[in-house]
Amino acid sequence: MKYRVSFCMLALLLLFQGAALAVTIRDVTFVTGNAGKVVFSHVKHLDKKGLARNCRACHDALFDLKKKTHYTMSDMQKGRSCGACHNGKKGFSLAACARCHQTREVVFNVKATGPTGFSHRLHLATTADCGLCHPSIFAAGPNKRFTMAEMEQGKSCGACHNGTKAFGLASCVACHPVKEITYKVKVTGPTRFSHKNHSAVAGCGKCHPVLYAPNLKNRHVDMAAMEKGKSCGACHNSKQAFSVKECTKCHPVRELLFEEKSTGNVVFSHTFHTGLYTCADCHASRYTTTRSTVPVSMQEMEKGKSCGGCHDGKTAFSVKDKCESCHKM
Repeated sequence: MKYRVSFCMLALLLLFQGAALAVTIRDVTFVTGNAGKVVFSHVKHLDKKGLARNCRACHDALFDLKKKTHYTMSDMQKGRSCGACHNGKKGFSLAACARCHQTREVVFNVKATGPTGFSHRLHLATTADCGLCHPSIFAAGPNKRFTMAEMEQGKSCGACHNGTKAFGLASCVACHPVKEITYKVKVTGPTRFSHKNHSAVAGCGKCHPVLYAPNLKNRHVDMAAMEKGKSCGACHNSKQAFSVKECTKCHPVRELLFEEKSTGNVVFSHTFHTGLYTCADCHASRYTTTRSTVPVSMQEMEKGKSCGGCHDGKTAFSVKDKCESCHKM
């Protein structure tokens, strides 16, 4: 009977200890004033080598469950609380802030340039020391917005992104999203503008905001205005860059096939002709910049219409001669 009672008491003791352990072992969330929520995991710590599920390693020597004292980072750096182990020797250093403090990818809605992302993940991959930015440059929470002019004076991102510590602010596309633009031009077809190519050569400041507002609400400018130095013509003047008169550099052209049953199909090569002449020699005085549906006869060409405007025996071979040059007989 004596052994039976002792066994029952031992079983009850183990049961109460297990119940106490089940209540105690849980994740604890601390809400800080300026650094977000910090989650402490009992399970992860008890599974660490050396602790061997020994609660007395921390309680009550480091943490008094009755007092529930809150410690600052300064206290921890002096070896108190978490700092007793997290000193870079027993456990990872307190400087590895993101191991405990939750971080997130931040998106700033910039009206002029669109959503601009700040990646904690990429920055922490470069250095795990959050103290480089917090709280000397940024509070660990909502901050005042800074203009690019202020950043160029060393504030906010400009404290590091000065071309020495990190890439300069002039590398706009590293942070601000850009995309390849296609303009739907009725007379010449889709015309593409490549931010990638231009930013690699000239930088964003060459065009923005002097020539263009950094958005898609700019007024459309015609070729005549560009030839006077507006819009693309400010650079594409045959001095800084190729002239706007070199149309095929931007406007798509293709080889044209005219079906002719009696004399064989005729191919018109834009590639060959633009190597000898400018697009303006034919467009839009002789041809519209879209495919015409009205056929022109050889008799009409011999009178100077269509191809006959140049193929007159003077400017180029006559339409009366060398028929095989065009007709594949």
